Amino acid sequence: MGKYDKLLLKVLSGNSDANVHFEDLCGLLKHLGFEMRVRGSHHMFRKERITEKINLQHDGGMAKRYQVKQVRNTIVKYRLGGAS
Repeated sequence: MGKYDKLLLKVLSGNSDANVHFEDLCGLLKHLGFEMRVRGSHHMFRKERITEKINLQHDGGMAKRYQVKQVRNTIVKYRLGGAS
């Protein structure tokens, strides 16, 4: 199982939203086909056919809990990365 597969399972489990590294979460979104645009501290992710915009800011090297939840909800809603 690869790095992004493990991270995807971690995000989908919802058990450790406070323990997801910001750079890892950005990498997962890029791995899932999102395009990233950076404006200041805001890292914005968009993907064709997905209406939600994902906006991430790091919090001491970690992703913020509510942002991990937002990413999880988007992955589940659009069945990305094999999520059902």
